[in-house]
Amino acid sequence: MLPTADLRDTPMNPPDPLQLACPRCNALNRVPAARVAERPVCGRCRSLLFPGEPFALSTAAFDAHAQRSDLPLLVDFWAPWCGPCRAMAPAYAQAAALLEPRVRLAKVDTEAEPALGARFVIRSIPTLALFLHGRELARQAGAMPLQGIVEWARRQLPPSA
Repeated sequence: MLPTADLRDTPMNPPDPLQLACPRCNALNRVPAARVAERPVCGRCRSLLFPGEPFALSTAAFDAHAQRSDLPLLVDFWAPWCGPCRAMAPAYAQAAALLEPRVRLAKVDTEAEPALGARFVIRSIPTLALFLHGRELARQAGAMPLQGIVEWARRQLPPSA
C-alpha cells in the first residue's frame, strides 16, 4: 500500500500548491491550485505564468516545464520552413487561450533545438506531444484546425488534470 503523500501527488490528484515553471525565465513557482485561474505571476520576473499564448521552449528549459511542472504540457514540434506548421500556428496560438490554465502550451523549433527533436524521435512536423511529469501521454502528427487541437488535447488529459 502506498503512503498517503504518494497518492496525493499522482496525475489524478495533483499536489497543492502546484509547481509551475515560468514561460519567460523558467523559474519554478509554487501556486495554490485554487489561484491558478487568477492570472498568477512569476515570483522572479513578474511575468504571467499563463500568458494566453504558446511560449518557445529550448532544450535547456524543457525539463523544467515537462518534468518539474505539475500541469500537462502540450508541445508543438515545428520548423520555420514547414508550410503545414505555419498554417497551424494561428490555431495553436488560439488553443492556448482555450486550454490554459488546465494545460500549458509550448513550441519547439526543431531546427533551432535539434536535440529535442532527436530525443523524442520526431519524424514528421508538425507533431503535437502531451507531457505530464516527464512522461509523454500522447502524440499526434499533422496539422489540425483549432477545434481539432482543443478536442484532441482534452481527450488525452487525465480525468482530474
